[in-house]
Amino acid sequence: MLLKGNVTIHAPRKKVWDFLTDPSRIGQCVPGVEKIETIEELKKYRGVVSVGLGSVKARFSGEVDILELDEPHRAKLKAHGTATGSAADAVSEMMLSDGADNSTIVNWTADINVSGQLASLVSRLMVPVSQKMAGIFYDEVRKRIETVDASDSSQS
Repeated sequence: MLLKGNVTIHAPRKKVWDFLTDPSRIGQCVPGVEKIETIEELKKYRGVVSVGLGSVKARFSGEVDILELDEPHRAKLKAHGTATGSAADAVSEMMLSDGADNSTIVNWTADINVSGQLASLVSRLMVPVSQKMAGIFYDEVRKRIETVDASDSSQS
């Protein structure tokens, strides 16, 4: 399934880039993240995420590989995770560009493939639930960056 969207964040691109490439800050925005650990800085990470699709819950353990980083324009990553009887693979990309009034526009895509028991049990829920989770993630990213940005400017 291919998901895509965009979000405008009222902060300079460098600040948005720094946030989006910091796994500990990103992990606080992803619904269901239990743990993130660095294997190799800006290259490889390992984590655990719990996902609920309707009444079906799955706990995925997996790794994320950073495929490309072109600061502060573009990042591409690949993730692979497994849960009991299921597997998930994703390739995600984000492109940052300057918006009006010192804002940043983040255009993102995520190509996700889920297989196994989870896919067969809840296939009709995957696209809407995944799109909703992406929306929650980017709303949280935007709120955290803009809140930090507002508190930075109020201290000057």
